Amino acid sequence: MAPVKVAINGCGRIGRLAFRAAFDQADKFEFVHLNDLASAESTAYLLQFDSVHGTWAGHELSAEGGCVVVTTKDRVVKIPYSQAKSPAQEQQQQQQQHAESAAEVQRVQHSCSSSSSSGHAELPGELEYAGLGVQQPYLDKGVPKVVVSAPVKDPNPVLNVVMGCNHDLYKPEVDHIVTAASCTTNCLAPVVKVIHEKLGIAHGCITTIHNLTNTQAIVDAPNAKKATCAVPGDLHRTDGRGDEATPAVLSALMNLAPTSTGSATAIALIFPELKGKLNGLAVRVPLTNSSITDCVFEVKKATTAEEVNALLKEASETYLAGILGFETRPLVSVDYVNDSRSSIVDAACTQVIDGTMVKLYAWYDNEWGYSCRLVDLAAHVATSQ
Repeated sequence: MAPVKVAINGCGRIGRLAFRAAFDQADKFEFVHLNDLASAESTAYLLQFDSVHGTWAGHELSAEGGCVVVTTKDRVVKIPYSQAKSPAQEQQQQQQQHAESAAEVQRVQHSCSSSSSSGHAELPGELEYAGLGVQQPYLDKGVPKVVVSAPVKDPNPVLNVVMGCNHDLYKPEVDHIVTAASCTTNCLAPVVKVIHEKLGIAHGCITTIHNLTNTQAIVDAPNAKKATCAVPGDLHRTDGRGDEATPAVLSALMNLAPTSTGSATAIALIFPELKGKLNGLAVRVPLTNSSITDCVFEVKKATTAEEVNALLKEASETYLAGILGFETRPLVSVDYVNDSRSSIVDAACTQVIDGTMVKLYAWYDNEWGYSCRLVDLAAHVATSQ
């Protein structure tokens, strides 16, 4: 099968890491276009050098003639580049500047916000880029599939795909826009799958201890977003958005900040029978990468910590291998940076109280792990015709 042609709109944290993850899979992917608000020179530099994930070894990047150029020992790849503010504008520029490549595009990975620092886009980015109406120009121009790297906020349902959990639900004849959900949903879903299928989840609550994102303030600042970005029901002490908006936001480098997460409720999109049974919060912490989700479930079948760990370990070695991990060593957050798995259970922390309350920790590299699943989803979409 010929490599699928891919364009990326949004070369932020996830867009760049997805590019890294997919580029060397030349048998699967051919990149034909990149778009971002930043210049080609900036994007090339940020693809080459990364404060968290290190220099991209074996790859030299530059900008030349309206392209991002990637040079390895085996090949030189020139990828047309544009600076557009919207998918529609990007399509116009792409047709004008790179008509030949644009006509060949068959798949699009779409990073919702060029400024996203995790699996979650900032709110303006989500509202601007993650609705079906904004994705439609791609389909109108002949791009048959769009893969979105954040939850899609739209009244019309879009298939949320968590690889390893429900990717078999993808139907190419109807699912032209799909989303890879969020990084935390990808961490939580494999754990929920095992616990729910083996023990039955009655209800539960999660807390994700999540590193900072660039929606937060580095130093104390007035809350300029308060008047324009409130979303009813959201709790955003990190940047002042939501019903409990504050007049100012405090330094992300010096505070633990409670905030909202839709990851627990989004599980119902993966496992519909759990609708209304799970909820949770997030706490932003002053770290740049690698997060942990604290899961508490009331299960229907009495169990023990040993049984829970045995079930998770078996899944990590069989039907969820490469997606769910199981770790017995006393590791800490930095040890999970650059881990490509979606979720890694910390075995020593598993507890069971009174037979039916299960508590466990699941680590995840919320950037690299999520980006790898995004690439896996793009490959799944490409080969499911």
